[in-house]
Amino acid sequence: MRNPARTAVILAAGRGTRLGPMGRDIPKGFLQLGAHAIVEESIGRLERAGVERIILVTGHQQRLYEELADRAGGQVRTVHNPRFATCGSLYSLACARADLDDDFLLLESDLIYEQRALSVLQDGGSDAVLLSGPTDAGDEVWVETLNGRLAGMSKDRENLAGEVAGEFVGISRISHNFFEVLMDDALPRLQADPMLEYEVDGLTPAAALAPMPCTVVQNLLWAEIDDEQHLRRARRDVYPAINLRDG
Repeated sequence: MRNPARTAVILAAGRGTRLGPMGRDIPKGFLQLGAHAIVEESIGRLERAGVERIILVTGHQQRLYEELADRAGGQVRTVHNPRFATCGSLYSLACARADLDDDFLLLESDLIYEQRALSVLQDGGSDAVLLSGPTDAGDEVWVETLNGRLAGMSKDRENLAGEVAGEFVGISRISHNFFEVLMDDALPRLQADPMLEYEVDGLTPAAALAPMPCTVVQNLLWAEIDDEQHLRRARRDVYPAINLRDG
């Protein structure tokens, strides 16, 4: 690995409302498809990718994440978003600002993915948004690029005027310089609208101020679990395929 990021931030404050009663009982990161919760599997992949410090930004059911951090013995710590019920993921990311002084990997807690998703970012440059080819999963976020750099995102592909390079995965590598640009741009807007989301409302505006390359892996295996349909697809198709590919 060339100059790997040693820190990772996992955004884990969401309430999982689209999962119904299941989402009320446990946070999405504690969904279990194999022997461990998906957030624990993600932590294991981060460790294998050279990450030494993991920050979990918590909200809904924070106790479960705090207990996970206690079991991890110091490598994992939590930062709580006390306004998780009325704020979006961009506010959660801002809650971790005081703990971030170097490059970091940024992930969502409700992801399953193959190890290669991290290795391509750790082997690349200091900034990168990871994109995949089409997944047909439903609820995709499409990414528009200009000269290989982030130019726009939308769930409606017709809203993007330029080249659509792929789907937003929810894993990025963020340099400290880019993060400071993002925060300086986002904090005033968060005061007016705390429900902003980190990808469309954070990464995209910041990319207009500082270049953010996009890394495309066409056949990447991954899934985001937002609702019961996503969960069925992840359990039936994606998770077994990831295990076969990663061994």
